[in-house]
Amino acid sequence: MTTIPFYTAKAHLSQVFAREARQCAFTAETVPAYDDWKRAVRAKLSDLTGLSRMEPCALQPRLLETRQCEGYTREKIVIQTEPDVWMPCYVLIPVGVRDAIPVIAAHGHASGGKYAVAGCAEFPAVQRAIAQYNYDNGVQLVRKGYLVFCPDARGFGERRESASQYATDDYFVSGSCVELNQIALSLGQTVTGMWTWDLMRLIDYIATRGDCDVTRLGCVGLSGGGLQTLWLAAMDDRVQCAVISGYFYGYKDSLLELFNCACNYVPHLWHAVDMGDLGALIAPRPVLIETGSADSLNGERGVLNVTEQVEITRAAYRLLGHDERLYHHVFPGAHLWQGEKTYDFLAQWLGRAGC
Repeated sequence: MTTIPFYTAKAHLSQVFAREARQCAFTAETVPAYDDWKRAVRAKLSDLTGLSRMEPCALQPRLLETRQCEGYTREKIVIQTEPDVWMPCYVLIPVGVRDAIPVIAAHGHASGGKYAVAGCAEFPAVQRAIAQYNYDNGVQLVRKGYLVFCPDARGFGERRESASQYATDDYFVSGSCVELNQIALSLGQTVTGMWTWDLMRLIDYIATRGDCDVTRLGCVGLSGGGLQTLWLAAMDDRVQCAVISGYFYGYKDSLLELFNCACNYVPHLWHAVDMGDLGALIAPRPVLIETGSADSLNGERGVLNVTEQVEITRAAYRLLGHDERLYHHVFPGAHLWQGEKTYDFLAQWLGRAGC
């Protein structure tokens, strides 16, 4: 049998990355220099992601349904994030807790959007996702007494672009990131920017509610939910505490050498920063990074590809005098929400739910 050679370009692109990446890297050595860097990089990233081109509008929140669950009430609401762009969200409200601490629980892929995070195990594909990834972290949080917001990101759940494909169980939990990002890129926008904007608008909505304290707001997420949590906390100081699970690693190993979903890719992002620089934008607010030692998304070098980025972020926390607010928990396991350190972490930095 004749062997056919393949002439690929990835090796060249890897060299380009090594030569041109991180032109806006965190290198500040004084607090004023950090503040200047943070302002400049946020402005740069807002432009690259299309966040600066999102269109403000009235939220027009509507309550669609209320359901009593074991130990909590589940509301379904919808808010408008851009003109005629609507975001459904489950709100999990603990019974008997007043002035609750709010937490946004962002979902990732293979979740059906908000359904897995909110524990909607009546759907077989969602039930399988919960079992595989420990995905119902929204329910875990409300049972700890937090008031939890579980939104659909654009392209997932009730926001899929190809809604007719819900006819099969597998399509129900999948997303339309590729389709949505390709359309967005041609208009100077990105899925990353859309997701970040929508969560900012969700915070705007949370601030209007009388049953929780938005000044003690947390955000958590696994995988694509970790992407959302990282970007929201990096770009919006209203997030007081963040838990990023299964999504913190060097771009070269994990998104160039490997190929992940289209939602990860932003034009010229790698020219500007790596993930550790995004983490540095969160400083000095508390952040917990959760890493599975056997998570294949860490890339060929495994946890080393993660710790290199954590150390970039840690330099910012150290500069600001708050090294103790950055936690990195490596657990033996694969790509899933582990949560072992999460609840004590949230209690330490947001306050114990119900208190």
